[in-house]
Amino acid sequence: MAKEKIVLAYSGGLDTSVILKWLKETYDAEIIAFTADIGQKDELDGLEEKALATGASKIYIDDLRAEFAKDFINPMFQAGALYEGQYLLGTSIARPLIAKRMVEIARAEGATAIAHGATGKGNDQVRFELTAAALAPELSVIAPWRLEQFREEFPGRAEMIAYAEKHNIPVTASAAKPYSTDRNLLHISFESGMLEDPWFDAAADDNKGMYVLSVAPEDAPDQAEYIELEFAAGDCVAINGTKLSPLEVMETLNEIGGKHGIGRVDMVENRFVGMKSRGVYETPGGTILFTAHRKMESLTMDRDVMHLRDSLITKYASLVYNGFWFAPERLAIQALVSESQKNVSGTVRLKLYKGNVMGAGVKSPVSLYNPDIATMEADPTKAYDQGDATGFIRLNALRLKVGSGVEQNAKK
Repeated sequence: MAKEKIVLAYSGGLDTSVILKWLKETYDAEIIAFTADIGQKDELDGLEEKALATGASKIYIDDLRAEFAKDFINPMFQAGALYEGQYLLGTSIARPLIAKRMVEIARAEGATAIAHGATGKGNDQVRFELTAAALAPELSVIAPWRLEQFREEFPGRAEMIAYAEKHNIPVTASAAKPYSTDRNLLHISFESGMLEDPWFDAAADDNKGMYVLSVAPEDAPDQAEYIELEFAAGDCVAINGTKLSPLEVMETLNEIGGKHGIGRVDMVENRFVGMKSRGVYETPGGTILFTAHRKMESLTMDRDVMHLRDSLITKYASLVYNGFWFAPERLAIQALVSESQKNVSGTVRLKLYKGNVMGAGVKSPVSLYNPDIATMEADPTKAYDQGDATGFIRLNALRLKVGSGVEQNAKK
């Protein structure tokens, strides 16, 4: 009989390399490795040879960068999503795309299960598996780190390294970088190791080498740089007058932002599984795009529509962070967001300087700002009669006066 097929999310690192071999032996299965190219750069070098040498029967290395930018990053930025006021969700938003493609490969290959190397303490296990549940409920999910047999065999990193050496698995394990990283088109994250101490200063001079996408703000150019971002229906479509695809927008902004030390975040966040964790993030291009998009909305978006959308930001960000990208409630909010973005079009000018992104101008052919109405001088349009504010204030004050009167009477 043909062996069972398992599709494994494979990065080529120590964990997934060991898991690949372990799955093959434990389940006597055919392992199909899958790596999503979502902007890891040179981290993808040599992956095909490494996966096949470790025991994979086949490996898919799919370039998903354009889809990631267009169908995942852009919709999320239109929603203004920001988790706990700081995190631009760089890792969170990548997981549903990876899991979606895993499901497609599993069905094409006739696999019965997918597997991942996410730990039982993290968020990624939830994100992978909720996506699989939404898109392919018939598939089984194997999470080795949650299996007692696997944890007994590999209680620590030393045992995994020994296993790799025993089976001639080509991995590089080193204490030179005592933390873990995750990189994609939107950001790079750093966690665990020395970063588990929240008092540890990741930005100290002797730790500057940790960062990848950005220079330290104090080392950024002494001359400010101005850039212009053009938007159409909520998406950035050009930078400094050059039309660009969503992928090119992110690549260009990452380069510009990194040069100016933009987008570093060091935070303690609340994981979905219940614990707090410390994460350090670099999101240079995303920080610029997020700021520019908000400024474009300020000029072109109806007040109550904006406030309604803003009231959903916390919920939307939590849905992304917790892995509910394909849940009906996220899709419903996205429909409202898409409607809100129809007129978010125009140009934003920004000033970039030593880690800061500052507004330097905004214009739009569909601007809702009318200087004749907003002016402190005489209003030539006669659209606003200042005397009307008397009745407006009186009516809004009515309930406050009534409430205050009730409280005063109660004290008598």
